[in-house]
Amino acid sequence: MSKTTAQAPTPQARDSDPPAGRDNSARGRQDRRTGYLLISPTFLIVAVMVVLPILWTFSLAFQQVRLLNLRQTGILGSYSFDNFVAVLTSSGFVDALVTTLIYSVAGTTCAIGLGLVAALALRRSFRGRGLVRAAMLIPYVAPVVAATFVWSTMLNPQFGLVNHYGASLLGWNEPIAFLSSSDPPSFFGLDLHVSTALVTVVLFEGWRSFPFAFLFLTARMQAIPETLEEAALVDGATPTQRFRHIILPQLLPTIAVLTVLRFIWTFNNFDDIFLLTGGGAGTKVVTVRVYDYLINQGDIGAAAAQALVLAAILAVLVGIYLKFFGRSEEVA
Repeated sequence: MSKTTAQAPTPQARDSDPPAGRDNSARGRQDRRTGYLLISPTFLIVAVMVVLPILWTFSLAFQQVRLLNLRQTGILGSYSFDNFVAVLTSSGFVDALVTTLIYSVAGTTCAIGLGLVAALALRRSFRGRGLVRAAMLIPYVAPVVAATFVWSTMLNPQFGLVNHYGASLLGWNEPIAFLSSSDPPSFFGLDLHVSTALVTVVLFEGWRSFPFAFLFLTARMQAIPETLEEAALVDGATPTQRFRHIILPQLLPTIAVLTVLRFIWTFNNFDDIFLLTGGGAGTKVVTVRVYDYLINQGDIGAAAAQALVLAAILAVLVGIYLKFFGRSEEVA
């Protein structure tokens, strides 16, 4: 019986291996050069539009820069911590920080809460549901200038619709200055230690931002298997029990992501408050202080320092949230 044995590679075949390796290496270098060439436009845009302004802000924050001497300011200058000391010890900084935290926490909670209620209400199919869902997006896609103008008109103490129907239907004795009153709300039995204007801008933030949460939560609800609820329904679970034990655990990771995103955006929000109240009546947040330093006082160095302080505080708060709550909600 004959046996077939594998022949060893000839010296000629072994000698031909290195050129093949060199060809593969050259092809790899060519692929890398092509990849670098393709990402270079994005890298340049990010460097020019993001990295350089951040570095320039850091440089300005440590220098005494005003509008008058901005042209003479360069990267190399007299650096000090005077701007940070002036910002942190200035009157109203702590009050603005507390107001910012109240506005951010309350606005985030209101937006996610309204989004959850809207997603649950429109979960079941009915005729015209698509149209209603599209209408839910109007507050989020509407220009902020138009939205604030509508709210300012409706809440006007002289000719606003809210005060008109409040006086005729709810029996208000006098009109309420929703956007200019620094007194705590005294209607509907509320006993809050914040101004009426701050409550109003929080409600505006919740109304304007809830469609964002509504979209995320609606998409997540559609991915929940129907068999889970059907089994719970067979076992006699009530709607509250089905929401608590089936729907809510499925939504917790999405709610965690929404909480972080909405808190960051609300903490940095400026245009809503500035257009509604101008930062008056107890609504002066830290971003409005940055605007005041830059535009009203012309102190560019102090404005840059205040912006860096704002970014540092936000980074610490988000880090604390992710450390103590993010991991547990991801596991849930």
